[in-house]
Amino acid sequence: MLMSTINPTLPGLHHVTAITADAQNNINFYCDVLALRLVKLTVNFDDPTSYHLYYGDESGRPGTVLTFFAWPGAARGRAGPPQVAATAFSVPADAIDYWVQRLAAHGVENQLGGQRFGEPVLSFLDPDGMQLELIGANPSADSAATPWIAASIPEPMAIRGFHSVTLSQRKTAATSQLLTDVMKYQSTGVEGRRLRYQAGTHDQGPGTIIDIVHEPEMPRGTLGAGVVHHVAFRTPDDAQQAAWRDTIAPHFPHVSPIMDRCYFHSIYFREPGGVLFEIATVHPGFTADQPIEELGRKLMLPPWLEKHRAEIEHAVPPIQLPR
Repeated sequence: MLMSTINPTLPGLHHVTAITADAQNNINFYCDVLALRLVKLTVNFDDPTSYHLYYGDESGRPGTVLTFFAWPGAARGRAGPPQVAATAFSVPADAIDYWVQRLAAHGVENQLGGQRFGEPVLSFLDPDGMQLELIGANPSADSAATPWIAASIPEPMAIRGFHSVTLSQRKTAATSQLLTDVMKYQSTGVEGRRLRYQAGTHDQGPGTIIDIVHEPEMPRGTLGAGVVHHVAFRTPDDAQQAAWRDTIAPHFPHVSPIMDRCYFHSIYFREPGGVLFEIATVHPGFTADQPIEELGRKLMLPPWLEKHRAEIEHAVPPIQLPR
């Protein structure tokens, strides 16, 4: 049996996928303001009439990638349990003041939120109203993260992949148990209503933290623009992913079959609180169909959709790609 020979690992986040109502505004914000790289322009494989946008570091390394389903004119969603309440990126601790000024210069309202587990937090919204954070990470937290070097931002100030995601939950016990007992995260601290969990491996890559905030009084969230659709965790390869499916299936019988997403393979399940989780492989990566210098420069389609390119290009709105 597979589980007898493989001890699968989840070193941290792979990607976070959210919803935008305007692909062009989304590109302008994440590339021009946050200075992330558009590493892949493709379509939603389950809805090929809409874009799927991927942002990350130079190569779109797992743990740096924020993606968006672009649904033109989508109604604004409402943040609330069970959802991702905030997506946080890591920056050097001494870069926070720089980002306060940069965001303000671009007309983005932002607020310093004091310290969280000893690290400064800067909060702001993207054009769809999605809650984002920049966290001034301690040196050990971002030592293995490499920023995307863009002309518009000094390298010492640049984003270094994910820091964490915060889950809003009305009840926390079952989600906490999933993280610790099944996914092998470690409970590392409590601050008020906030519970912190750290990936239980020695991987020093980005995005190793999951926070849960207990918010029983909050209205239930609704899906729409400005809301996270799902959170993906990374695992090294196909064998470990298959082992994770074997591990999860007894607890979540509705876990999906393994799906080919071209740049990674995926399984999906809803954690006990209701947030959609994904486990995705590190390989083959975003250079599977483009050299690294060409990432994000044109619309890429999976082989099974290539024959429909003309009609897909007619269906999606025209966009201007970042320089």
